[in-house]
Amino acid sequence: MKKLSRRSFLGNSTSLSLAGFFGMMPVLGKQKQQGDFVHHVYFWLKNPGSAEDKAKLIEGLNTLKNIKAIQLARIGVPANTNRDVIERGYDVSWLLFFNNLEEQEVYQKHPVHLKFVENYSHLWDKVVVYDSVDV
Repeated sequence: MKKLSRRSFLGNSTSLSLAGFFGMMPVLGKQKQQGDFVHHVYFWLKNPGSAEDKAKLIEGLNTLKNIKAIQLARIGVPANTNRDVIERGYDVSWLLFFNNLEEQEVYQKHPVHLKFVENYSHLWDKVVVYDSVDV
């Protein structure tokens, strides 16, 4: 058996440790996915004070969550935050994540989405959409 010097042992240990660390990096943190597509929709109700209309819209949005192209879906209402840069005039928000633009287009043409627009569009007065891609 060959005897290792302290310097040789430390050098080999450091190399192995660094190789192990860099090999484990994807495990340590979430890897960035290329091509993520974000679709964020804001709804202003025709009757902004109507809890019933808001509940109906939320009910309708929940029907969309089962569309397979959607990676993540969240329904929200304005948070109780007050700064000059915060828009709080909307009633309901619909935040969606897709793997790419093509899957978002599948969602747009999906029969469940088309039925949602048909059944619930009478509730809103205005819709604003922000689409973005991950950089």
